[in-house]
Amino acid sequence: MNTYTDEDRDRAQRQFLMLNLLRIAALGFLLTGIAITQAAINAPYWAGIIMVVIGLGGFFFGPPLLARRFKAGLEDASNRPDRTENP
Repeated sequence: MNTYTDEDRDRAQRQFLMLNLLRIAALGFLLTGIAITQAAINAPYWAGIIMVVIGLGGFFFGPPLLARRFKAGLEDASNRPDRTENP
């Protein structure tokens, strides 16, 4: 028996997609930054270093922070009264 509603499943799918898009974007920053530091892309060396740092931070620290934000949103939603109920 399935205990999850369609709304719960849709929210979980959106959150999973957002976490993976964040990882892919961070990986793109990291690889672009490495390419800049190796002079494969014509850009200032310092820009490559900044992109590498942002990419590493986003890849390792972004998903847990985003997941924590998702979880906090669920807890807030469970504490709010249902809007469909009439007092």
